[in-house]
Amino acid sequence: MQDTVAVAAVTFDRPDDLRTLLLALSQQSTPLTSVALVDSGTRDIEAIAVESDAPVNYIRSLSNLGGAGGFSLAILSAMASGAEWVWIMDDDAHPEDPEALATLLAAAKAEGLDVVVPLIVAPGEPTRLSFPFRLAGRSVHDRAEVEKLGIIRDVGQFFNGALIRTDVFFRVGLPDLRLFIRGDETDFMLRLRRAGIPFGTVTTVALSHPPGWAETHQVLGDRLHVLVPETAFKRYYYFRNRGYLTRRYGRVKSLIADGVGYPLYYLAHRDPRGLADWFRAYSTGVRGRGFGPPSDHGF
Repeated sequence: MQDTVAVAAVTFDRPDDLRTLLLALSQQSTPLTSVALVDSGTRDIEAIAVESDAPVNYIRSLSNLGGAGGFSLAILSAMASGAEWVWIMDDDAHPEDPEALATLLAAAKAEGLDVVVPLIVAPGEPTRLSFPFRLAGRSVHDRAEVEKLGIIRDVGQFFNGALIRTDVFFRVGLPDLRLFIRGDETDFMLRLRRAGIPFGTVTTVALSHPPGWAETHQVLGDRLHVLVPETAFKRYYYFRNRGYLTRRYGRVKSLIADGVGYPLYYLAHRDPRGLADWFRAYSTGVRGRGFGPPSDHGF
């Protein structure tokens, strides 16, 4: 019997990207049970969902639940369809070819994995990875170099394109709503590792998604880099959530890297205000404080 797959997708004011995503989903060689599409935006895109050839279940959210909350709502709706697998998508991503889902399913079966994640490549530059892999102590953006590895176990760049067996969510839970944005994907991966759930990256299939190159900054050459989001909103949540996850999972290496990397970065840029903001947000996360709706933090 053929595996049943439902998509869990979120969108926020990206109508053109959404059209591209829904078209790519409708062209998959493996049929989809449904596409649970959560819309938290300010623009009316229901017509796009209705007109799509994909089996869209349009869900309007009048509250912006953030990335974690939106994915959680979409995942629950996808699970309610009775599908055996949930395929997670953001609206600015799309499968590179019609065989993407079939390739992921085949790899999951062949390797005995409950979660499989594709490579993420840059739009218009499919030979470059949007987010690097660390190989032999260096950051690699070259797709061909990573493709040679076939399956990379216990590593995945969530959530875009992650294909997850439905019963996994009963074991590790949904994305953590408290994390709101930035860090929820790392938390989910760490929960998979703790639970001993087999997962990995399938390097022979890819999704297109805007890169994070502008946010990545080298501090000590290729030996150490820091990620600095481009807006105060994203910086606060990224730093707070990173501090929280460092404490929660006892990530000593991350603590050392952050404690060295961020001060060096902000001092090199002569930005004491930025360093103070980083320390305030990061230490808040380490202490398990500062959770609540964005309005609590002035956003």
